[in-house]
Amino acid sequence: MLHLPFELIDGFDTLYRNNLINSCSGFKSANLIGTKSNAGFENVAVFSSVTHYGSNPPILGLVMRPTTVARNTFENILETGFYTLNHIHKGIYSEAHHTSAKYPAEVSEFRQTDLNPEYKNSFYAPFVADCPVQIAMKYVEHLEIKINGTILVLGQIQDIFLEENLLSTDGFINLAAGNVVALNGIDGYVETKLINREPYARPRVLNETEN
Repeated sequence: MLHLPFELIDGFDTLYRNNLINSCSGFKSANLIGTKSNAGFENVAVFSSVTHYGSNPPILGLVMRPTTVARNTFENILETGFYTLNHIHKGIYSEAHHTSAKYPAEVSEFRQTDLNPEYKNSFYAPFVADCPVQIAMKYVEHLEIKINGTILVLGQIQDIFLEENLLSTDGFINLAAGNVVALNGIDGYVETKLINREPYARPRVLNETEN
């Protein structure tokens, strides 16, 4: 098995190291975050850092890069308090990836791609049309990660919109049935397939001969 010690990793060029570290953690969610500034400028950007932080209240977190340059998504979230989380599916992943390009705040990525904004229930921020799962989020707080200046943004789910066939009777959302993709590293989009759902794990009772 190949061994890559820290000293070697630390000496790699930036692109190689970024690809290595971003892919070694495993498959990640592929989401589009929709926001709108107080001035009315729409923004949509791809993120691979959305994580569940609790179900009651329902909290999701996402990680922002350091604010050493303009971060339109983060600025809009702080300014308005609202944003949307939209799952990327197989049919839009290429256009979704293009939202990672750096556009000025007044230039909407919706206009630069084939993605379309969609508004629901008078929610301030735009959803991304045609996404199988769309979630309305309200900003709660953010925390700075001191070691590298990244920012953890925590938000509370306000509404969930999803294709009806994805929802199981026990509340499980089958993302694979919606052709939702995942990310391997920074730019590797992968298809998903549900293998099985395992029952709730309880401690196994050992036979006396195994004690």
